[in-house]
Amino acid sequence: MNSEAFTVNTVEEKKTADHDDNMSLLFREEHDLIGDELVPIDAYYGIQTLRAMRNFDITGVPISHFPQLIRALAMVKKAAGLANMELGHLSKRKGNAIVAACDEVIEGKLHDQFLVDLIQGGAGTSTNMNMNEVIANRGLEIMGYKKGEYHHLHPNNDVNMSQSTNDVYPTAARLAMVFSDDPLIEAVARLREALDKKAEEFDHVLKLGRTQLQDAVPMTLGQEFHGWSVTLGKDMKSMQEVAHEFSAVNLGGTAIGTGLNTDPKYIYLVMKKLQQVTGVNVVSSSDLIEATSDMGDFITFSGLLRRLAVKLSKIANDLRLLSSGPRGGFNDINLPAMQPGSSIMPGKVNPVIPEAVNQTAFQVIGNDLAITMAAEAGQLQLNAMEPVIIYNLLSSLRMLTNACDMFTERCIKGITANVDKCEKMVRDSIGIVTAFSPFIGYEKSSQLAKQALQTGRSVVDMIKEDKLLDEEKIEIIMRPANLTGPSSLFSESQLKTVDKTGTHLRQSSLADFRALEKETKGAATHVRYYSLADLSAIQ
Repeated sequence: MNSEAFTVNTVEEKKTADHDDNMSLLFREEHDLIGDELVPIDAYYGIQTLRAMRNFDITGVPISHFPQLIRALAMVKKAAGLANMELGHLSKRKGNAIVAACDEVIEGKLHDQFLVDLIQGGAGTSTNMNMNEVIANRGLEIMGYKKGEYHHLHPNNDVNMSQSTNDVYPTAARLAMVFSDDPLIEAVARLREALDKKAEEFDHVLKLGRTQLQDAVPMTLGQEFHGWSVTLGKDMKSMQEVAHEFSAVNLGGTAIGTGLNTDPKYIYLVMKKLQQVTGVNVVSSSDLIEATSDMGDFITFSGLLRRLAVKLSKIANDLRLLSSGPRGGFNDINLPAMQPGSSIMPGKVNPVIPEAVNQTAFQVIGNDLAITMAAEAGQLQLNAMEPVIIYNLLSSLRMLTNACDMFTERCIKGITANVDKCEKMVRDSIGIVTAFSPFIGYEKSSQLAKQALQTGRSVVDMIKEDKLLDEEKIEIIMRPANLTGPSSLFSESQLKTVDKTGTHLRQSSLADFRALEKETKGAATHVRYYSLADLSAIQ
């Protein structure tokens, strides 16, 4: 019995020893306030990141999916390290190792080590500690030590010196917005350029305008595309100005904005270093306590993204309507066919790109509501819900950027016009009677519209048959440019200059035209004049 027991114990002890040897090859032991944990030996993150990974398995989207936030946070750490070195609180050896590790992260290295879910409790502490641990462990290697030997370079004592999550995380978040805003602005600019090119291409295409989904007055397809470009231009301008909103940060305020545990000179020096590291003209907030808890700039920015989303969705809606058909809808335009549209209906092609833009807009609008609720949930000196604000803002920025580029490349650039269909709808429309109203009167025009609706006859045909105007006058009125813009056909000031090959008169006098030509530096090339005889005959 004793011999057998001794043999078993010896075998078990050997198994335990072998297991311990294998574990030591695969893991390193770290400890914190809660206790001890085994961390993968090759990992640059540490015990606090490991706990956060276990605690917050929510979206399945780690912070590594948002490189702009990682870069921004590494820049903040670098600026802090430089400031602490210059003030003499951090040794050159430690400081240089921290700076070198930060530079690697800024360059895009080690991003696979940022594994914490962006939605997390703790007001961003897990994200901050993930960065502190990665910088510390990479810094240790640079100094010639092993990962986890924190007595040489500590995540909290050294990397996080003069800092709190409550000032570095909001500061990094604001910088991330600035960095992520530029790609979106560029994507919107590309979309506008594509719309402008289509506006020029379709400038001659006369089509029927519609209000409340009912026939209205004519316009050109180019005017429609140009309007979409202009409305997006307004959003571009607003987003270009938003960088100023994020330029005031609370770095140096530490826990609640009082600057506890910092050198009196630190706040001024760290801002200088941050400007140098980022190239962004950041300044210290006028009230660090207010800046630590207030989310107003994030709400403003989210509102701008929501506004852009609404406009993109409206454009997508318009394109879906205008391309509806091909035989039972408007069919003004053709969208590029991107994929088969139905598993049961052969030959069907759906407007999948505008539909995807719509859905992107819906998500961004939903994100804005989440941001609003999270901002409202702040309490006293801190808003612990900031992680969900950052997650939704960065998600909205990425989605809108991708959606704009998709819209440009896979939809707008490939749109063609059904010119004959558009012009036929104008000729056959009841709304065209509006163009004749100044010459035959509102009451007679209303009667014609009613008769056209009842009989299905053309308004123009009825005007000819009733001899309300002769064909020459009708032809002048029906010229595309006279139907789609201001014209001195309806003014008292008339010109004696005639351009029989021209299309329309946009100004009421030569003086007006010269003024416009001067204002537009000679770009007023679409102005045409009719003779006094022509105008008098019509009026």
